Amino acid sequence: MATRYLDLTFTESVQRAQTQYYGRAGNIAGAPERDPLGQAEAEFIAARDSFYLGTISESGWPYIQHRGGPTGFLKLLNPTTLAFADYKGNRQLLSTGNLSVNDRVSLFLMDYKNRERLKILGHARVEDACAHPELIAQLIDPKLRPNVERLVFIDVVSFDWNCPKYITPRYSVAEVEEIVNPLRTQIVELEAQMRTVKT
Repeated sequence: MATRYLDLTFTESVQRAQTQYYGRAGNIAGAPERDPLGQAEAEFIAARDSFYLGTISESGWPYIQHRGGPTGFLKLLNPTTLAFADYKGNRQLLSTGNLSVNDRVSLFLMDYKNRERLKILGHARVEDACAHPELIAQLIDPKLRPNVERLVFIDVVSFDWNCPKYITPRYSVAEVEEIVNPLRTQIVELEAQMRTVKT
């Protein structure tokens, strides 16, 4: 278990709520300064084609943005650093603006098919893509290169896995195709057999 995540999120108000509703509060002791991502987290991140990014504005309001891209577009540069390319969007730049005044971020990475969820806390910074030509090839799909405006780096502090409870299974088009294609093949084969029997 990555204890730093719970150490940071079990604030006094959270512990009071735990005590009120469950009679006792979680007590985290001896948490390290950070929990580096391991092999399981690296494989999970590499298989994702989207995630949710939470930031906080200077007015104190949270903002959650859905980020999507080719599978594996969120790159693990090392056990404590994530990065992804920020493409042209609707020009609101809410997350980018928020990060200029508060670098704390919360990431939710979902695998609906297998009902798994990885949560990550970290500090993020936004840099001009032109400042890191050495990372362009590593982070960006060549087809999307013209649309890249910025690179976002996340200094990972900790992470936590959630249980599958209340995660409704959902499937992408590619995942549905993976399941359905063998059935289609069987149907074609059965139809061919039926035609043979009739003749």
